[in-house]
Amino acid sequence: MADPNAFSTVVVPAAGLGTRFLPVTKSVPKELLPVLNIPAIELVAAEAAQAGAERLVIVTAPGKESLARHFQPNPQLEDLLHACGKDALAQLVRRAPGLLSVETVVQETPLGLGHAVACAEPVLTGADDAVAVILPDDILLPADTLTRMAAVRQDHGGTVMCAFTASRDRLGAYGVFDLEDATDTDAPRVRGMVEKPDPALAPSTFACAGRYLLDRSVFELLKRVRPGARGEIDLTDAVVDAIAEGQPVHAIVHSGTRHDIGDPQGMLRAAVDFALSDPAADPTLRDWLGRRLALPV
Repeated sequence: MADPNAFSTVVVPAAGLGTRFLPVTKSVPKELLPVLNIPAIELVAAEAAQAGAERLVIVTAPGKESLARHFQPNPQLEDLLHACGKDALAQLVRRAPGLLSVETVVQETPLGLGHAVACAEPVLTGADDAVAVILPDDILLPADTLTRMAAVRQDHGGTVMCAFTASRDRLGAYGVFDLEDATDTDAPRVRGMVEKPDPALAPSTFACAGRYLLDRSVFELLKRVRPGARGEIDLTDAVVDAIAEGQPVHAIVHSGTRHDIGDPQGMLRAAVDFALSDPAADPTLRDWLGRRLALPV
């Protein structure tokens, strides 16, 4: 019998318009923009596969079919690269299709994160007692967050989320946790959540990072959630309802690196960080950065 605390499906909401990256996102989905040479959606897929997932369900919008194409084999390109002696590049091209099974569902109208996640329910199976969700704008390093969350679900059941410490002036951009024991960095219980609060009134400085391990029951709760003031169906509201019904909801606190690649400057910071962390990277980049930062602003 399958372990009900494990998960095999990861849902990736990727139906956004990528307005902060215009004009490039007129023709290229934001999730295909690279951190160095690896598209963000491939980083997500690699993280999911590392955690043991077998299936990636990408929630897309009309016109974003290229997201699925990235995970399809391209033997003609591979053969061409091999013929040119570029075996390492051929291996890179082959990497994404070999990570896990990928399928898409379409969110016709952008109605919020909760609605995007709910769009994946028709393709779930009876074995999906828990479903992971990764927001591709958030890169968390080390990439072991889902593994840690699965271990917490093994101990406590229910839904598990990921928190990070944010500066108070930025809390209005996130869902913010009210944690029962914030000193328990292993798995504090979640008492409540507030979506995009007034920073002065936020219950804590623990904000929601883009990783969720949802108990399957959350999908039933999403059907009852009504649009909020922004006209969106918030996943946070379904989690709050789960807490109100007595379901266990816990959080892990991420203390590693977090990159928000949802805007160009965040993407640039992530690319620089990845480049400087790569032992095979050109050492002249570090030297150039040092010289550039020494110049008067």
